Amino acid sequence: MASRKQIDELKIILEEKQAQIESNIADSKNNIAQLKENECKDDFDFAESSSDSFTLEVITKQQMKELEEIKNALKAITNGTYGICDMCDEHIAIGRLKAKPFAKYCTSCREIYEEENKK
Repeated sequence: MASRKQIDELKIILEEKQAQIESNIADSKNNIAQLKENECKDDFDFAESSSDSFTLEVITKQQMKELEEIKNALKAITNGTYGICDMCDEHIAIGRLKAKPFAKYCTSCREIYEEENKK
């Protein structure tokens, strides 16, 4: 079980990560808009611009998902439920939380979750 001090440290990490991701998302959206405004001189330029735009959109979607997980972790800190596995209601090991501060599952339940989602 994480101590109050450890939770406070993880909260700072989560808030810093949230700010960084929000900045990255804003930059990506600006870059996507610029790519869409670029005039393509030939098919190669069009293909390169389309590929870059697609890649940025995929990265942005992943970052938005991570941002949502971070916001949920910050809410859990506020609610006093941070560090409790969503599946088994046991405490998530501090080592796991340090590695992934927005973890929703303990290690055992994460393995079950991943196995279930392979199907």
